[in-house]
Amino acid sequence: MTLNEYKIHFKNQLISVYDIDECLAMFSIVMEEIMGYKRIDVMLKGDEIIADKDLVCLEQVLEKLIEEIPIQYIFQKGYFYGYEFKVSPATLIPRKETEELVEWILSTMQKNPQKKWRILDIGTGTGCIPITIKKEFPLAHVTAIDVSREALEIAKENANLLKAEVQFIEKNILETIELDMYDIIVSNPPYIRNLEKKKIRKNVLDFEPHLALFVSDEDPLIFYRKITQLAYQSLPKEGFLFFEINQYLGKEMQELILPYFSQFELKKDMQGNDRMMKMIK
Repeated sequence: MTLNEYKIHFKNQLISVYDIDECLAMFSIVMEEIMGYKRIDVMLKGDEIIADKDLVCLEQVLEKLIEEIPIQYIFQKGYFYGYEFKVSPATLIPRKETEELVEWILSTMQKNPQKKWRILDIGTGTGCIPITIKKEFPLAHVTAIDVSREALEIAKENANLLKAEVQFIEKNILETIELDMYDIIVSNPPYIRNLEKKKIRKNVLDFEPHLALFVSDEDPLIFYRKITQLAYQSLPKEGFLFFEINQYLGKEMQELILPYFSQFELKKDMQGNDRMMKMIK
């Protein structure tokens, strides 16, 4: 089978599950991971016959993709803000929306670039938020916490691989009474209600950690309420609190933070959804 023939086969096997752009994007990733071919190589070598050993590996990956196992879990890595991060089923896969949140934080920090910012990330997962901030602002003192020991091990490994000095702490934020002083606190906590599960794709619902995704329908803002209370005590005047939020709960979030932070901004993501908030003490 040639590369061009396999590309057609690959797409035909997945088109009922993913849209065409996703199929082609995954094909490019698979080609590079298995055969070391970038897109231009596939274009130039489309008539090349795939070796049997490579075809076996390609089919093994394709079978997993048909089962809707996320490609990031198959190859145990994902990309965030231009950096490569190790991922596992204990961590969420880094997402573009969270990159937008980090960009907002970095632009805020850039207004005082020589400041030795004290940063806390709550619910760090892969560590993509604090590690990226540390890479972009080496002077910052960055701390990250998570309730999952398995996630923290992945985050520590990522920090080592990317040579980013971040302090990681195992902590349940809902059981936390107080925090140290920080200039910026950021969190992308669990925020998907159980009633929204029917809208979640199988590759997320069946494989990404529910601990990091879902909250009860009865109290969907439980993490935001607790973090807001702690942040109000921990942040100095002119300190910042950043959240990634549930797109359907922007109004409820504003009502929640108003007793604590009168200065705030609700921002939409690239898809036009209410996705992030910035509060100033």
